Amino acid sequence: MNRREFVVKGVSVPVASALTGSAPKAARHPNVLYVFSDEHRRSSMPGEEYCGVIAPTLEKFSKDNLTLRNCISNYPVCSPYRGILMSGRWPYQSGIIDNSMALAPNCGSLGEAFRSVGYDTSYIGKWHLSLNDNHFIPAGPARQGFADWHVWANTNPHFDSSFTFNPDTGARIQPRGYNATLMTDTAVDYIRTRKPTDEKPWMMVLSWNPPHPPFGDSPQSAKDLYADPQALALRPNVNLKQTHSKALKNNETLHEMQRNYFAHVSAIDAEFARLLRVLEETGQADNTIVVYTSDHGEMMGSHGYMDKRLPWEESCNVPFVVRYPGKTPRGKTSDVLFAAVDIFPTLCGLAGVPVPEHCVGRDLSAEFLAKPLARPLGKPMPKPSESVFLMHISKDRATGGEENAAPLFRGIRTTRYTYAVANDGRWMFYDNQEDPLQQHNLVTDAKAVPKMKELDGEILAYLKASGDPFDYASRLDSLSVHHTE
Repeated sequence: MNRREFVVKGVSVPVASALTGSAPKAARHPNVLYVFSDEHRRSSMPGEEYCGVIAPTLEKFSKDNLTLRNCISNYPVCSPYRGILMSGRWPYQSGIIDNSMALAPNCGSLGEAFRSVGYDTSYIGKWHLSLNDNHFIPAGPARQGFADWHVWANTNPHFDSSFTFNPDTGARIQPRGYNATLMTDTAVDYIRTRKPTDEKPWMMVLSWNPPHPPFGDSPQSAKDLYADPQALALRPNVNLKQTHSKALKNNETLHEMQRNYFAHVSAIDAEFARLLRVLEETGQADNTIVVYTSDHGEMMGSHGYMDKRLPWEESCNVPFVVRYPGKTPRGKTSDVLFAAVDIFPTLCGLAGVPVPEHCVGRDLSAEFLAKPLARPLGKPMPKPSESVFLMHISKDRATGGEENAAPLFRGIRTTRYTYAVANDGRWMFYDNQEDPLQQHNLVTDAKAVPKMKELDGEILAYLKASGDPFDYASRLDSLSVHHTE
């Protein structure tokens, strides 16, 4: 008799336990497959307005499961996002304030939290949480609790140049092919070694590099899906007259970059299909939480910018779709405000793993479930916050490179507004409800002043709680030179 037949036939576990004198066996934790790409904005998910991306697996996965429309990357840059995800802490608390910085061992990481309750843990793909991503990380605390270790290096060239390591000896391994496919090969092989009857659950983080630049090296089969780049609509807030990027020369150039960006999304869509298929083939789909998300977005010409590190929606609003069969609702879209800092505790909550005390985000797993969670007395589930903290804080990378000028700022994204203060003064204030494409900056509108002052107080509270030394108050009497109409 299998477990499902056992429940259906109405056999009582407590009674059976009483007859045998044994305690009831605790329910097995679900497996967790957390998949995140690099630089995939929510507005470039299939079905979004002004988006011609072809990604049938992600489209069906989104329609069939729980889709969050307001998942915000607090610090939309690769390593800072990863530092928040892995540590559960703000950048000044974890030390990851920009790219290529090492996360301290024994920081109470996501991998350690799951491993501590008996999970087999696996990390595959781009790591970007060490001083030099091309160096091997030997077994030990620097692997942050992930026992199965297949980290890839030199991931920006997507074909033939990326390499990984023998996890035991450190010997360099450099197979040929598209690196997202090679990473997925390893993930598929790992999942095939597992069985639904295994006593130990597994937790895997799979980190793809595409659609991160360079955009032009996507698989040819994916490029062929977009025969006419000029036919792909640009977002209405694309601004080539007041550009901050040397790459934005003309519409034809931008159309070609967008085509190649979409082609990378189509390519990882095919890899995501392989993951879902192997879960079905091995009988593990029903007991596996699957998440698809990204670390940050890509401006792609909106507001005259390329790249990320910015408070606009194209940079900080990312996909977040979750499937937990029998637990999360099917075919639901949620507008709950959910941030990168909430992911660690919420994954723990979904999987029944204790949330470490150091996590500064909220366990919003109750918002994800079709039925309310049972909670210990005196410990109600936290309600979603009405705001999330936004930032670009590194002085060393204030320009974002020669191609993309990204000012330092602190800001806030609420359920309705986006507000940011740059190094040289108040910078932007948008009413996202009335102006979803953020084309009308209200920062100089006298009617907006009371709301901005109210949000100043919230930002100051975030700065204090996160240990952020930004001298915010001194900026409030000036208007940022980055202000645009």
